[in-house]
Amino acid sequence: MALYKYRNFLTRLSSINYKNYSATATDVRIVEVGPRDGLQNETVIVPTDVKVEFINRLSETGLKTIEATSFVSAKWVPQMSDNTQVYSRINKVPSISYPVLIPNVKGLESALSVGAKEIAVFASASEGFARKNTNCTIEEGLQRIKDVVDLAKKRDLKIRGYISCIVGCPYDGYIKPSVVAKITETLLDFGCYEISLGDTIGVGTINTMKDLLKNVLTVTSPAKLAIHCHDTYGQALVNVCTALDFGIKVADSSVSGLGGCPYAKGATGNVATEDLVYLLNGLGVNTGVDLNRLIEVGQFISEALKKPTSSKVNKALYKNLKPV
Repeated sequence: MALYKYRNFLTRLSSINYKNYSATATDVRIVEVGPRDGLQNETVIVPTDVKVEFINRLSETGLKTIEATSFVSAKWVPQMSDNTQVYSRINKVPSISYPVLIPNVKGLESALSVGAKEIAVFASASEGFARKNTNCTIEEGLQRIKDVVDLAKKRDLKIRGYISCIVGCPYDGYIKPSVVAKITETLLDFGCYEISLGDTIGVGTINTMKDLLKNVLTVTSPAKLAIHCHDTYGQALVNVCTALDFGIKVADSSVSGLGGCPYAKGATGNVATEDLVYLLNGLGVNTGVDLNRLIEVGQFISEALKKPTSSKVNKALYKNLKPV
């Protein structure tokens, strides 16, 4: 049975129709979210020195976008309480973007105080998740985002948008694609340059992802979208392939498969960056990321967290990197 499923998976990868897709050295941009989305759900507080070294090591892998931290309330996400120290201390490579997640104007002011150049804002496609995560309705959350974006634009910051629970929610269940499309349009109208569509609890399948993207692409183009998949049900890479099939050329991932969500019980980590790079390499897409260096960074953070890597590629290849 396992072999049969594996063959079906390979068949799916080889049959993708790239009618709007032309693989070049820089065609798929990977947004590394490990230092923020990956660490936020860890129960043991990671030392600031480790976070700084983690990001600095990621900066040496060829990644061009690394989400550094989140300026959220330390009361609600204590893992991010050292946000100003982390952002101030990392070695910022000029060719790399280091966006930070911002929930409100207060968070933006803190980010501005340490010289942040790019921010990310987040909305929910689920009323239940919005109330659990930000203690407000979807509409109230969008108004908060507008306040943040308006100030950010005055300071000439780049602004990226996230939408959570794009196909399913732990509280509300199925999410209508039309709701996601409407929020996407709203965030773009506010001034976000790109919207990352997040399958927060990893319930998406090929068909639900297709339905979602068909709806969202009625309000914008693939060039304005990114895909953000969690691997709770083992569907993350398949869903990334589906997004590529629709012309989306930006994918979020987390080294070592780190991640989860404090407000989505049972949700596991993001698609592992190592696994994503291996997939794209196999499709003939040169992401510019050095897989060997990435694997070593995955081992570094896994050892720091005292937990095994969730990346299948890391597990398979790391032993080959060790000196004999």
